[in-house]
Formats: sequence, structure tokens, C-alpha cells
Amino acid sequence: MPAKPAPIKKSPAKKAAENAPEAAPEPEAAPVEAPPAEAPAEAAPAEAAPVEAAPAEAAPAEAAPAEAPAEAAPAAEGEAAPAAPAEEAPAAEGSAPAAPAEAAPVEEPPKAPTPPPPAVPTSAPLNVAVDDVNESSLTIKWRPPETIGDSGLDGYTIEYCKDGTTDWTVANEALTPANRYCIKNLTTGDLLHVRVVAVNAGGRSEAAALAEPVPIREIVDRPKIRMPRFLRARYVKQVGQQVNLVIPFNGKPKPVVSWLKDGQPLDPKRANIRNSDKDSILFIRTTQREDSGVYEMTVKVDSFEDKASIILQIVELPGPPASVKLVDTWGFNAALEWTPPTDNGNTEITGYTIQKADKKTGDWFTVLDHYHRLNATISDLIMGNSYSFRVFAENKVGISETCTVTAEVATIQKTGIVYRPPEYLEHNFSEAPKFTTNLKDRAATVGYTTKLLCSVRGFPKPKVEWLKNQMVIGEDAKFRQISNQGVCSLEIRKPCSFDGGVYTCRAKNAEGEATVSCKLEVKQILLAEADKEKAK
Repeated sequence: MPAKPAPIKKSPAKKAAENAPEAAPEPEAAPVEAPPAEAPAEAAPAEAAPVEAAPAEAAPAEAAPAEAPAEAAPAAEGEAAPAAPAEEAPAAEGSAPAAPAEAAPVEEPPKAPTPPPPAVPTSAPLNVAVDDVNESSLTIKWRPPETIGDSGLDGYTIEYCKDGTTDWTVANEALTPANRYCIKNLTTGDLLHVRVVAVNAGGRSEAAALAEPVPIREIVDRPKIRMPRFLRARYVKQVGQQVNLVIPFNGKPKPVVSWLKDGQPLDPKRANIRNSDKDSILFIRTTQREDSGVYEMTVKVDSFEDKASIILQIVELPGPPASVKLVDTWGFNAALEWTPPTDNGNTEITGYTIQKADKKTGDWFTVLDHYHRLNATISDLIMGNSYSFRVFAENKVGISETCTVTAEVATIQKTGIVYRPPEYLEHNFSEAPKFTTNLKDRAATVGYTTKLLCSVRGFPKPKVEWLKNQMVIGEDAKFRQISNQGVCSLEIRKPCSFDGGVYTCRAKNAEGEATVSCKLEVKQILLAEADKEKAK
């Protein structure tokens, strides 16, 4: 059951509120923007607006209606109002209710996030070219844009229109991610302009179009230059010679042939071109140095083309060395230095030729030819003579027509030259005997002569002796001792079983002696009984 309405006590704050009738209409419009009901201090729309309109001393009175909106509204209009709940009544009568109004500040709405920067379209695709064409389709290719951006690349749109119109038709319904596209169902004989547009989140890029319109027809034979093998490398001719180069090619219908020299059109006064259905001829009657360069031939059929380059080098004899200097003269020698020629004849210098001339005769003689260095020493000059020197440059064409002569003369002095033969210490060649080849054990047969061999070296020449079982072999006719150029041999003539044993070769000189030994075994031949009877 509701409580009885509490008696209305008019506080100074209430009186102030009643004395301001003009503020009453504003609390009725305030509930439209009122915050949720869970905030009691903010749920009193009738009193929210008067807080700003009333004087500062009315603040305590305004805080109480915040908790009891039903009581505040009738009080402002002079009508009876039901009593507030018991637990809220003390708050309406006292001056302390101003604290709840301060404890519930109005919340600020959250700030909107910073929007991302707008997407930027990509740059235009690059190098749009024709890849293939026939009577009903056209295939083009291109390279990705140089600048794509953070938003990426969604794909490409291919558009075409007939020559003489601006009605562009989109060839692909959906964006294509590839860098090649075939436009189909075309009409034979049409002349089409084609362009490619890159698309991303920022929109369409600038269009990249073919340089020339493409006729829709079948290409029977694409152009192809068949460059001869000898023209694939540098083609060298001498000044004054004739150039007549024939370069064959394929292509149908008849290709259009064009020539460039170093990127510029040919000078008809220097070079002539004659074209046919199968080849092109580059003709220069008399070559000059300025005819050197890169000649580029282009064969074109509609939008298809083939290119080839020829490097033509016109060479001639080089000029003389820039300078020749006599650096030094000593004994019978003279040192020269020179610098390369300023004109090499449009080819590299391969060598130099150096000549000398005696002032007495004035005749020039070649000292060095095909010489690659820039300095040289001339030797074997004659004492008392004076010499001049000159140098020619040389390249693959030949030797320069002129030369450069030394400004100074090299004079070979007569005095102050005393020949002193070098002194050499006599070498001691003394060496103790040493066997370089040892004796080897041998097996001989009774009655068959055998030979023992070894070699020895030493200085002075060692004396060689042979020993059998440590006994010196003397002048025994059964043994033949030979020593020649360090090779020692002992020949045993028709040995018997008693000649077996240990043989030693001993070599002695003033520096020492050396020995080498081997074992000789003499075997007896055993005859069968039948052979023995035959022997009897």
C-alpha cells in the first residue's frame, strides 16, 4: 500500500524555483535526451535543465528532485504530489543531497576512429604488345605496373575499339589477374585499338594502349631475319674498301624493312639500301672512319617485327707514338721510353717497332719488332759511336707510315772502360768413393761364363779391387776385371763348383773407400742315367 504523501515544506531553494516560472517548460523537453534509468541522478529530466537556469544558491534544491522526480514536478506547478519512499524522504529535506549530483558526472560519448587514408590507383601497365593475331582473335601481353600501392592489385580490364571511333568495348567480364589475354570473336578485316587498365581498391589506373592499331587477319609467316654467321661478330673493313652485305629474311606478306645507324636514319650519301622480298643489301662504295657504328635492321609485318644488329668497324694504319725519350745511356746500352699514339687507327695497338741509326752512316736498322711494352733497352752498341732511335706503332692493319725520333743522341764513350775478368774460387770436387749400383746375388751354371756388375763414383778416380771370400783376386786368367767410366765388372770364365762364394768390389781413393758384396752360387747339371750311358 503506498505511503502517505509527505507534507510539502518550502525551503528557500523551493521558493527560488517557484519564483522562476520561465524555467518550467524546459524540463518537459529534457527527457528526450535523458540517459538510462540506472543512473538516478541523471534520470530526472525535469530538473536537469533548470540547473543552468536557476541561481547558484538553488543548487541544493535541485539535487533533491534528482532522486524524487515525481515530487519536484508537482511542486513547480503548485499541485499536490505523492510522497517519496521513506528511504528517499530525508534526502529531499536536507541540504546534503547535493553530493549525489556531483558523484554522477555525465559520460562523454566515445570518439569515432580515424578513417584510413583513401586508396590510390596503381600506375599504368607497361609494355603492351601484340603476342598473336589471326582472323578472329587477338592476343596481347603486358607487364605489371611499376607502382601498385598498399591496396594491392585486383586485376586488369582489357578494352578495344575500332579505328576511327571512340566506342570502347570491355573484352573481359571479370578482372583478369594474368598479364596476357586473348580477345576472341573478332571480325576479320577490323582495325582495332586496344588498351589495358589496372584496377584496385582505389579505382582504375591510366590506360596503356598499343602504339598502333592492329588489323585482324591471319599472319601467314612472321618476319624473321636470318643473319649470316660472319656478321654476328664485329665486321672489320679497312678505310677505302667496299662494303656489300646481303641479309636474307622471311615474312609474308612482304615485310617492311628499315635501317638505323647508331639509332639514327642512314645517310643516303654514305650508305645505300636495296630491299627485295627475301633480302636486304647494305652497300657502301668507299668506306671512311665515320662509317663505323652499329647498324640495326628491322623487318616488320603489321604489328610483328624482328630486329638484328651489325657492328661495322672501319680501321686504318695508326699514327706514330706521341713521344720517344732517351732515358739513360751506360756501357754499351741505351734505355728508351715512349707513349702510345693519339690515333690508333680505330683498332687496338698490337705492338711497336724500334730502329737505331749510327750517325756515321745514317742507316736505320730494326732492333725490336712486334714489341708490346712502352720501354726498352737497346744493347750491343759500338763503343765510340753515336746513335739515334725511332719508334713505329703497329695495329692489325700494319705499321704506321710515320715514326717518332728521339731528340737526344746516345753516345757510347771510349774512356773509362776497363775490363776486369771475374774472379772465381776453385771448386773442390774431391769426393769419397760411393757405389751408385750395388752387386746382386747371382746363380750360375757350371761351364757357363757369368759376369758381376756394379758402378761407383768418386774424385780422384778410385782404385777398384775385387775380392773372393775376402781374398784379393790377382791376375788370375780365370777372372777378367774391367773398370770404365765408373762401371765395374768381373767376368768369371767357365766357373766350376769351387768358384761359388762371396764376391766383393772395393773402391779406394784419398778421400776414403767403399765396398759392395754379393753371393754367387754355381750349380751342377744332373744328367739322367740314359744320358750318362750315352756319354760313356
